[in-house]
Amino acid sequence: MRYIPRENIFQKFFKARESLIQQFKKGDITKKEYIEEGYFEIQRLDITPFKVVDSFEKAIFNYQYYNTMAKYYYLQANQIKKYGKHMEKYKEFLKKVEDFYYKKDRSTMKAIEVLDYWGVEAYYIQVSSTYLKKKLYEIVFLDHKDVILHSTCQWLLDRLKEEGIFKEGVRKSLIPNYVNQKY
Repeated sequence: MRYIPRENIFQKFFKARESLIQQFKKGDITKKEYIEEGYFEIQRLDITPFKVVDSFEKAIFNYQYYNTMAKYYYLQANQIKKYGKHMEKYKEFLKKVEDFYYKKDRSTMKAIEVLDYWGVEAYYIQVSSTYLKKKLYEIVFLDHKDVILHSTCQWLLDRLKEEGIFKEGVRKSLIPNYVNQKY
């Protein structure tokens, strides 16, 4: 009998996520659909973030998990706000968004720490949103070309500057279509 390794749940998640990225790049799905499908994939696979983060891959998985959850609940909060009903639910969802974004930024810092601050670069990016100008920055990992993270977090930005990772000036994002599409 021959052993055939099976995909683990996290490999399935990243494979599904990559499929969604390709669909978004081709224009087959909108950013909103991308976020919703990412959330539904998390629910379908019944996955949770790692409690012990001792590798770059685990930190990036946690980042993706928390980022997806934050964006999904932001979408839900905006739907509630649009109709002006159930404002207590709106506030509850915004609290979740804030919590998930905080955990996402902690995961970003963990990914950087695991690499001992090597091969990491961050910079402000060009955005069409006036609100996000000089707030949204991109974090890239030079040895992991497919890993492109974003944040507006001030404590994380301060830490990146302290470590000499943050580069002054504004650059074009490596994924401008995604960053500049509203949802």
